[in-house]
Amino acid sequence: MNSIAIIGAGPQLGSAIARTFGSQGFNVALVSRNREKLDGLVEQLTGEGITAAAFPADVLDRGALTQALKDAAARFGGIDVLEYSPVGAFDSTALTTPAETDPSHVQHEMDFQLYGAIAATRAVLPAMREAGAGTLLYTTGAGSIDPVPAVANVNAAAAALRNWVINLHKELDGTGVQAAHVGIDVSIGTSVVPGFPTAKPEEISPVYWELHTTKRDQAELVFSG
Repeated sequence: MNSIAIIGAGPQLGSAIARTFGSQGFNVALVSRNREKLDGLVEQLTGEGITAAAFPADVLDRGALTQALKDAAARFGGIDVLEYSPVGAFDSTALTTPAETDPSHVQHEMDFQLYGAIAATRAVLPAMREAGAGTLLYTTGAGSIDPVPAVANVNAAAAALRNWVINLHKELDGTGVQAAHVGIDVSIGTSVVPGFPTAKPEEISPVYWELHTTKRDQAELVFSG
């Protein structure tokens, strides 16, 4: 049976992706900082007939993140799909405009977005390359493509992640391993910006299934509602 590891298994998009893949028979490994929330989501998924397990780790602790993915691979016999979409908290993320940005503002976001993604990839990619199969999916807001001044530091790190993922897609061409970036150009659930479009997590999650199954040649998909 195939398995997906979801890093940043939040109550919205992460859980929707878990259900999308779990409904197709995938085992689901959930990775995020909060053990209590993970256990609650595992209980929900189990109640829906989906095999799921929690592997708590903070993406800023790259050793712990690597170990969590190794534990997940051991539990489920490997990881066939990695989905990386950690969500920052406003208490730890200072949002800055381009002119206000200090290098330290970007550094935190680089640790969180790009470096965490690289660490997670290094934990699972060797086995995928050996098997000649696998899928690596990475999520950012669409500010990685068309930046917004109010969140310049977040956008800068997201753009770096996007660049790295598209380059990884090129490197893995012909290996059987797919790498792709998902840019989300909507607010998920409820709008935080007046007039900005919204979408339910369940409307977005099929994009990830499509990249894993029918759109494996694409390096990027943008969801805009």
